[in-house]
Amino acid sequence: MAIAMALGTIVLGAAVQLYSQGVAATWTVTQRAELQQDFRAASNMLTRDLSLAGAGLSNGAAIALPAGTTPVYGCDQAAKCYINGSSAAYPKQGTTPYLYGLIPGWKYGPTLNASQGATDVVTVVYTDSTFYLNCYTATVTSSTVVTFTLPSPLTCVLPSGVTTPQSVNDSVVVLFSFSPNVVAEVTAVNNNVITFATGDVLNMNSTTAASGNLAHASGAGMGTRILVITYYVDNTINPPRLMRQVSGHTPMPVAENLAYLQFSYDLFDDATNTPSPNQADGGAGLTPPLLPNQITKINIKHMAMDSTLKGARGGYQGLDLETSVSARNLTYSNGYPQ
Repeated sequence: MAIAMALGTIVLGAAVQLYSQGVAATWTVTQRAELQQDFRAASNMLTRDLSLAGAGLSNGAAIALPAGTTPVYGCDQAAKCYINGSSAAYPKQGTTPYLYGLIPGWKYGPTLNASQGATDVVTVVYTDSTFYLNCYTATVTSSTVVTFTLPSPLTCVLPSGVTTPQSVNDSVVVLFSFSPNVVAEVTAVNNNVITFATGDVLNMNSTTAASGNLAHASGAGMGTRILVITYYVDNTINPPRLMRQVSGHTPMPVAENLAYLQFSYDLFDDATNTPSPNQADGGAGLTPPLLPNQITKINIKHMAMDSTLKGARGGYQGLDLETSVSARNLTYSNGYPQ
């Protein structure tokens, strides 16, 4: 009986050990699959937005903004700012701020690991092709008011299955660009009559500026809704998240467990036919400096994510995206060395 009990204990112990190892392996595989799924979704969204940088903007993908109170991005309509707890100013040429198709944010983000340093932020700008604002005639009736009128019959071409463009009566529409190139922020909406009042959160509607505002726009033309999309790391919650903010709205999480975010940029100087690859600051530190609309490629050097750590089991895993995205709508010159 003693021998039988001893053998039974050994067999039972082995079975428990096998069961424990099987549970641990299942958890590890599940954790890995979840990490890969989240990582794939985040990387697909990020690379898609980067590839669209500058799409639909003017030639050169650079629009002058009103000077004076410097326009900013990274804040919502409640004036809460998110880029490391603050806003970010649009880059300038001299004293004039510009909205570019791509805006680097070198070390604008929070520090998650002291040895790595601060994380990066990146902002892409392109037109919203799903909002058929080109079907309307935009009439600038004052320095702060634009009326959108839908002509009959329509002169625009709509996608198959769409018979009428959306009403310009959406209170969450934030930024419009007009012809000539003027960018303005919506402050009120009333049946296709849009107000762009001074005092807007993003400082786009300076009515006293010498240029770049609605007072200098043409009397009638077309408008376009633009998307200003910022990716940044939010470490105010644990674990840190990769966030995506669109045009002054409330940011939305893309993925959690972000460990690092870093970019560099390849630029090309059309004047000298000189490439400048792998510039972490987007070319601002070169002599002479290059502008964001001279960026030809975005290098995602690190978008590192960790899996969820559960108790004492361990099993911490990580993935790191390292790839490059061509900014086909920014500077395009067939001047690369053969």
